[in-house]
Amino acid sequence: MTGTLALVGGAEWRDGCDFDRDLLAASGGNDVLVLPTAAAYENPDKAVQTATAWFEKLGGNVRGLMVLSRPDAEEKANVDTIAASRFIYLGGGSPLHLRSVLKESKAWDALVHAWQSGAVIAGSSAGAMVLGDPMVDPRGGAYTLGLGLVEQLAVVPHHDTWPQERAHRTMQLAPRGVPIAAVDERTALIRDADGKWRAAGAGNVQVFLDGKPAGLDVLPG
Repeated sequence: MTGTLALVGGAEWRDGCDFDRDLLAASGGNDVLVLPTAAAYENPDKAVQTATAWFEKLGGNVRGLMVLSRPDAEEKANVDTIAASRFIYLGGGSPLHLRSVLKESKAWDALVHAWQSGAVIAGSSAGAMVLGDPMVDPRGGAYTLGLGLVEQLAVVPHHDTWPQERAHRTMQLAPRGVPIAAVDERTALIRDADGKWRAAGAGNVQVFLDGKPAGLDVLPG
């Protein structure tokens, strides 16, 4: 049985994201390991500070792990830290950079093993996008390869901020037979340890299959 998985639509670590309290409880502890990898060229330290302030309100303790480049993802100390963690959170930023750092790395293998051993994994925005496969390509809205922690699922974050035309085009470009989860900001699509999916947070989750609305029951178990 895997651990809990949370795919967050962005605007993480702020009011409305009360599902993080449930994720802490599911982890069985108070510690959260934040990987600001996707924000490597923005302000990774600020991302960790934001997470720290938010989880302190929930009784959690945050440690930032600066896996910002490919060599960082192969470093033994980082890999060991990920492997030992019970709650790992991938923050937002560039999904393409995040994918390039983690793809087929020792850090990624450690994350997958942790999840398969019961750890909670959360990803927001870019972090949510790469955890599925396929992944929406931010350069044009078509689809490319994700890391595939969950296969046959694509995540569209920030859905409540998208123009209707862009959202419609993205859904129409989706590969046939692959569910697309459109997740609002401050909202999470959560897969509990029993394999069942649910939505939580301030906004909505909409699922599309072959360009048409569908229910959570079409998501991979």
